[in-house]
Amino acid sequence: MSLSSFSIRLALAGLLCTSTLAHAADRPAALKALEEQGLSIVGEFDAPGGLKAWGAYSGNRALAIYNLPDGQHMMVGTMIDANGEEVRPAGLDELVQPAIAKDMLGKLEKSRWIKDGDDKAPRVVYVFTDPNCPYCMQFWQMARPWVESDKVQLRHIMVGILAPSSSLKSAAILAAKDPTKALNEHSLAMLKDRSAGVKGLDSVPSDIEADLTRNEDLMMGWDLRATPAMVWQDEQGRIQMQTGASPDITERVFGPR
Repeated sequence: MSLSSFSIRLALAGLLCTSTLAHAADRPAALKALEEQGLSIVGEFDAPGGLKAWGAYSGNRALAIYNLPDGQHMMVGTMIDANGEEVRPAGLDELVQPAIAKDMLGKLEKSRWIKDGDDKAPRVVYVFTDPNCPYCMQFWQMARPWVESDKVQLRHIMVGILAPSSSLKSAAILAAKDPTKALNEHSLAMLKDRSAGVKGLDSVPSDIEADLTRNEDLMMGWDLRATPAMVWQDEQGRIQMQTGASPDITERVFGPR
């Protein structure tokens, strides 16, 4: 089962797991089983209804794993109240969101990206960019007012997923003497003529190929299936993700103009 399918099923239906304790001080064995399926376990917290729970996450989604009273079972899923309304445990986000931010931002920072904007900009937006993606170029254009006023720094994580030439063009941009200038020139050219822009290399150098593969694995691991795909930390410190370049996303992604 893929991580994306796993997390969706958890959110919609819940999962019942049988657990045992290897030692009194050990965590329930079910947690290890969930970790092996891709879930990251953070720690314990007090849940509604007198239950104890473990906070966990998949991608940027926080999940609660409830210890059932018999001590032999755990439940992952949605808790509801007497009115049928979803109850989100108060301690879940407080426990898990900082771990999500640290994990995801750390991985993004270590990826190979191209800087677009001032280093002192109050918001950093990572964007997975394919050089053959016209919507990526539209997103680049939409961001200009925030980038040029030093409110946002874009960090373009280059990928090559849309066409055979995508990797060759990404490699050409990354290998340029000034990758920021190369990407900006490519974006401007593509906005005027989709067949224009950077000329791809004849082959992808091995080091750049490895970087592109890591970038694409990172993108797919978070179930981001289209470009542009943006990841950023909002004012509350939570990680947000967005795909596409529709005009109505600008303030959500970039903040007030």
